Amino acid sequence: MVVAAREEGEMESCRHRPDRGDGRRSAREYLMATYLICHGAWAGNWAWKRIRDLLRTENHEVLVPTYTGLGERAHLANPLVDLETHIQDVRNVIEYENLTDIILVGHSYGGMVATGIADRIPERIRQMIYVDAFVPQDGESLYDLSGGESSFAASVEGWLIPPVALAPDTSPEDIAWTTPLRRHQPVRTFSQRLRLSHATPPCPRAYIHCTRKPNKDFFRQFADRFSQNPAWAFHGIDASHSPNITDPHLLAQLLLSYAPAPLP
Repeated sequence: MVVAAREEGEMESCRHRPDRGDGRRSAREYLMATYLICHGAWAGNWAWKRIRDLLRTENHEVLVPTYTGLGERAHLANPLVDLETHIQDVRNVIEYENLTDIILVGHSYGGMVATGIADRIPERIRQMIYVDAFVPQDGESLYDLSGGESSFAASVEGWLIPPVALAPDTSPEDIAWTTPLRRHQPVRTFSQRLRLSHATPPCPRAYIHCTRKPNKDFFRQFADRFSQNPAWAFHGIDASHSPNITDPHLLAQLLLSYAPAPLP
């Protein structure tokens, strides 16, 4: 199902939500859900602060594990950190917190991590939501899906990738608080190919494509693939690549629509 949305906090109906008369449902009409978010490259838990606050206001549990070498764990960066390291980071949180019935969200690079998690422990996942994210198949790396190493600059050290520029329309306020927190990404997280044991996760899947991009859109390939696929719920939204920062209310309302509805 294709859904286009722009107004903050508003969206058209989707097939996962019971109707309240106008095709939408109040967030408080849902049961408590557990959202586990796999953040994007160069980021960390901090990048989802606005979304965390909005979802928790609706009494949902929200976890955003920061990967090794980024955010508050930047001091652990080393040349051996790879995609599997980050998958294990998130898997450990799931297992040590004993999380089940998870709404698993992957943003951008986090789609690589989320796909690995769903493959390793599918019985823990209730729903997968890709937010302008890479969706790899078995044997694919982020480089394979983004045009190769030339798409990203290498740092002087050689094993780190500096953050890409923020979208030109990012507000000065958002640039001011996010720029100092972004950290270089270990290169092996982009170059390592993901190995999958299962062809398709058994849980429902949704894709959110952010259309407001002035430059190359790495994620159009996935929008084209899933927008007409009946196995996927699809949403196109007029937002930048990082709606968790630039359009948090819009994204939060869309994520809330996937919380489980109570029995009649």
